[in-house]
Amino acid sequence: MSAPDAAPVRVERDGGVAVVVLDRPPLNLFDESVFAGFERCLAELVELTAPGRADRARAVLLEARGKVVSAGVDVHAFREIARAPDPVGRGTALWSRLIRLAQTLEDLPVPVVFAAHGLTLTAAFELALACDVLLAAERASFGLVEMVVGLTPSMGGPQRLAERAGPSRAKELVFTGERYPAATLERWGVVNRVLPDDGFAEAARAFAHRLAAGPTVAHAATKQLVGTAVRDGVRAADAVVAPLSGALFGTEDLRGAVDSFLADGPGQASYEGR
Repeated sequence: MSAPDAAPVRVERDGGVAVVVLDRPPLNLFDESVFAGFERCLAELVELTAPGRADRARAVLLEARGKVVSAGVDVHAFREIARAPDPVGRGTALWSRLIRLAQTLEDLPVPVVFAAHGLTLTAAFELALACDVLLAAERASFGLVEMVVGLTPSMGGPQRLAERAGPSRAKELVFTGERYPAATLERWGVVNRVLPDDGFAEAARAFAHRLAAGPTVAHAATKQLVGTAVRDGVRAADAVVAPLSGALFGTEDLRGAVDSFLADGPGQASYEGR
């Protein structure tokens, strides 16, 4: 149960993991307070994950409190825009603002994990798609249901679904407005792993800590290579391999891991993220 004055979105530290908590009971609906909260938290994460910072967060985990991750967006916000003077201009401004949330999350230089323990609709699902790894509990379900109010998902969901599952699956999910179980989306390649309901939160934390304990600079290079390949093609990613991977030979992580491998065998290295 959250404190009455708790921020609806906040960042908590758990060792090397920065945890973004969505906590707006009872349904974690997205409204101006939640959107603004994510803006503040993402600005904080940009600082916390910056290379060279002594207390750098080396992974990010997004999780939610309550029975559901989110039941979607508070539709009152859409009615206000639709009935206001210049609704097209205001709608365009809203989506320009909110697409930056997904892009900022996607561009963080550390692994970003989304933990979905239950129903995950609209804006929350779109933010999940901007994360590197999407973990889901067995009971979790997902949907982009904006068609019920005459919208298309506009925080990056359709295009990121197309990256993961292909264009036809992305269109199906958005056109139907149906809710899809975690197992189906795992089969489509949208969800990375489905984990048991019991102990899900702990397992998601453990997964994030595992990534945080890895070679942070190398993980950042991986993110850049994969992102470049998806958006610009494999040859474009090939073109940046040499400078990205070459720079890894200057890291303490690589030098220490190589020494550890030769002295103790694989899997014994520890990393400091520099």
